[in-house]
Amino acid sequence: MIWLRTALVLGLLGSAVASADAETVVLRGGSLYASPDATALPDAVVVMTDGVISAVGKFGDVQVPADARVIDCSGKTIVAGFWNSHVHFTEPVWRNAGTAPAAPLTQHMQEMLTRWGFTTVWDLGSDPGDSLPLRQRIAKGEIAGPTILFAGNIFPKGGHPVYIPREVQLPEVATPEEATKWARDWLAIGEDGIKLFTGAFMGDKPVVNMDPAIAKAAVEVAHAQGKPVFAHPQNKVGVETVIASDVDVLAHTTPGERAYTDDQLARFKAHGTALIPTLSLFTTVVLDPNVTNRLIAATGNQLKQFSENGGTVLFGTDVGFTQIYDTTQEVELMHRALSERQVLASLTTNPATFFKAAKKGRVETGFDADLVVLDGDPVSDVRNLAKVSATIRAGHVIYQKR
Repeated sequence: MIWLRTALVLGLLGSAVASADAETVVLRGGSLYASPDATALPDAVVVMTDGVISAVGKFGDVQVPADARVIDCSGKTIVAGFWNSHVHFTEPVWRNAGTAPAAPLTQHMQEMLTRWGFTTVWDLGSDPGDSLPLRQRIAKGEIAGPTILFAGNIFPKGGHPVYIPREVQLPEVATPEEATKWARDWLAIGEDGIKLFTGAFMGDKPVVNMDPAIAKAAVEVAHAQGKPVFAHPQNKVGVETVIASDVDVLAHTTPGERAYTDDQLARFKAHGTALIPTLSLFTTVVLDPNVTNRLIAATGNQLKQFSENGGTVLFGTDVGFTQIYDTTQEVELMHRALSERQVLASLTTNPATFFKAAKKGRVETGFDADLVVLDGDPVSDVRNLAKVSATIRAGHVIYQKR
């Protein structure tokens, strides 16, 4: 998880993507879903110039520049680039990412993210001494990777989760004033949001929950700067703190609770709260398959309730904390509660709209050239969302299946 290194302030701010070695790339011949609710456009052509979609249409109606790099998408499906709204750059490979050789970092980025179509990700907890320089190297084109947004973590006093090594120093806060300071410090070094542990898992000891007044203090700092706040609730008390403090995003469902209450759902809707289900995470926490099935049933039910209540669902896997890189299981579990188009929306239009990325999430002229080429149609089979042929961010191919 994250701890603060103030020496990194200079030169590490911002998350803009550089357009190094700009080129014109054309996707030709595939079936295109411009958005999750659009009708498929067969035999499509998408032209990308200087990181922006410059033309979209049917083959024969769009002129292909003579100097373009053309990718044949015949028999494939083109959609907007995917968001993973819950990842962690905490694995050993990311240590010293500012100076480590680029090739192995690009390779692991492919294994973890880009081969699954991710062009934008939210890191919800990592060491900024590693992750901020990683973002800088991606922006320079040294490493092929997604656009990365970061959230700085804040824990309740005495709430050092059992799954984080004790030697890792965490920002634990006991007062609203301490939460205010930590939130300001995180945002000052270039973090893009805040993540609150409104409930910390302590193993066989009781969950340590965050006081709503402490959570609210951090939220006020973030919202004053137009930044979102995520929360990790562990139980019903943690969920109530999310609501009371006006947190923006539930970073997980809560497997210990069978369902959200009607009152919680009403307040989620009133607050415009979003949900990241992370359903596949709960297949990893116990060995007893009967218990696992109960956890998946409970969290899947929460997802279904939340979606049917009109809430915004964001795709996220907690990858980096887990090593389940393959997204097949997550999309299959989500599909138990959502349609294929709703799962696609959780990867594209939902996060783009929720996080106010006005030029992402759709395949339209003038939008950012973030796209995914799939081997099959995701509307006919949701598992095709995990069958990625190519991933393109800012008009650059950052993954292509061989």
